[in-house]
Amino acid sequence: MSAGSSDEPPEEMVDTENVGGLEEILPPHLMPIWSRVQLIQDFRSTHGKTYISIMEAIIAIILTVGYLYWLTLYFGG
Repeated sequence: MSAGSSDEPPEEMVDTENVGGLEEILPPHLMPIWSRVQLIQDFRSTHGKTYISIMEAIIAIILTVGYLYWLTLYFGG
């Protein structure tokens, strides 16, 4: 049998402990853009659920106000 034919899936045979991010392969002149993307990802991982809940509440309020305004125009006009 060959050394590659193991019962383990290929993902288990790869060492993923010290794997870096995208900054290892980006050219230096793109690092400012990548740092902004990384800040957004950090914000999403820290405050993602709260941010989404607040945005859903704001959108629900705006849609309700718009619907009530439409109703007043439809029935009152």
